[in-house]
Amino acid sequence: MANFIRSTKSGSDWTLNDLDSYHISLDQVDILPFFGLQELPQPAVDPELLANADADATQQDNHAELITYLDFVVELFKTWGYDHRERVARTRVDLSLLICGENRHTKADVCIVDRSQNDILLLVQVDKRLEHGEPVNARAQLVAAPAVAFNEKNAQREVVGLPPVEETVIPGIVMVGTSPAFFKIPVTRTLSTHICHGTYPPEEIRETYCYPLVPRPARRRSEGMKPLDNRREILKCYEAFKVIVGI
Repeated sequence: MANFIRSTKSGSDWTLNDLDSYHISLDQVDILPFFGLQELPQPAVDPELLANADADATQQDNHAELITYLDFVVELFKTWGYDHRERVARTRVDLSLLICGENRHTKADVCIVDRSQNDILLLVQVDKRLEHGEPVNARAQLVAAPAVAFNEKNAQREVVGLPPVEETVIPGIVMVGTSPAFFKIPVTRTLSTHICHGTYPPEEIRETYCYPLVPRPARRRSEGMKPLDNRREILKCYEAFKVIVGI
């Protein structure tokens, strides 16, 4: 088990550390095929957010707060309709899974939960390496968390007498500052079983991701959503991603 479970700050925390052994590939794809669209939708937000780069220029307090604290993913989800009614944004959610008879834990920095079904719709991991120098691979965490969420989803279905789901695609986002990468993460019962038993599945699992088409790709991470031209392109992706999340 030691070659694919990596301890983090706590001895019980873990991430998938050897994606090749699990036959998991992370493939970057073009943005339109990723979303299954011919063109990206325009962001359905107040035009004020697309016209003012600085918080002082906005009229509404919540817009000023969002622009000032663009790295707060929860505030962004509230503004763009991800967090609404039965859908709740939760932070630092602990996810546990029994692996080789031992409970292991991973955390989702942010997740959108459907309260009516207690179902995780979206997982977000924040890449903290640039902020704190921590040797944490957010992509590896984003691979681990959906496997746990899938297992918990089936446990919830068993409680209410429903058959287990054999496979699903869990949407995910990795954030570097305010710059996102969007993921589609397929998870199967076979993969979940192998993780629980500390073994490796024979079939390949292809996870795809894409980056927004910002005007200056080389400065994507440093600029994030602050420049207006970046902001519009990134928000188009958040709008398109709603369909994949099921919103």
